[in-house]
Amino acid sequence: MASKLLRAVVLGPPGSGKGTVCERIARSFGLQHLSSGQFLRESLRGGGGECRGVGGGGLQPRAFPRGRPWGRDGSFPRTLGQAEALDRICELDLVISLNIPFETLKDRLSTRWIHPASGRVYNMDFNPPHVPGVDDLTGEPLVQREDDKPEAVAARLRKYKDAAKPVIELYKSRGILHSFSGTETNKIWPYVYTLLSSKIPPVLSDEEN
Repeated sequence: MASKLLRAVVLGPPGSGKGTVCERIARSFGLQHLSSGQFLRESLRGGGGECRGVGGGGLQPRAFPRGRPWGRDGSFPRTLGQAEALDRICELDLVISLNIPFETLKDRLSTRWIHPASGRVYNMDFNPPHVPGVDDLTGEPLVQREDDKPEAVAARLRKYKDAAKPVIELYKSRGILHSFSGTETNKIWPYVYTLLSSKIPPVLSDEEN
């Protein structure tokens, strides 16, 4: 468990790998990984003494004290209004922004398929299912989300860019924004690890992650 308080958010457009980065941060630094949908609802429900969230991997809602470090991925906050709502719950110490080229994002999203019942995600280029078109564990059909289809991806990325710009500017003005650019999560990760290591002691080395 990390001994120093830290509250961090990983921001990035759809397909940027923010969930993967946040999971690695949680594992390497002993932070609680909070998911997107439940975060605000459970935080508000938790009241003044605690924040509540749902960890990755299908964990049940779990309360934890505000003195415990945490990190979360950036489907929230994705608008200025959401960032202001988050301010009323907890003060962020660190914001990591992932800058991935448009063509890379388009390729990742357009080749992404999911298993609806579990949420398992496959990518036909670098994480394909064992049998094309079906889930590895259940054998059930995979589907492509409507907004992952090639004709929808460009509009989706433009929408994110427009909404996220004031959020990024807000955190930049506070001096807590750190941006990382690249096309592969594995190449971005060592720089993120080095940044976090300067803030809190890791519980795993970079090689162990």
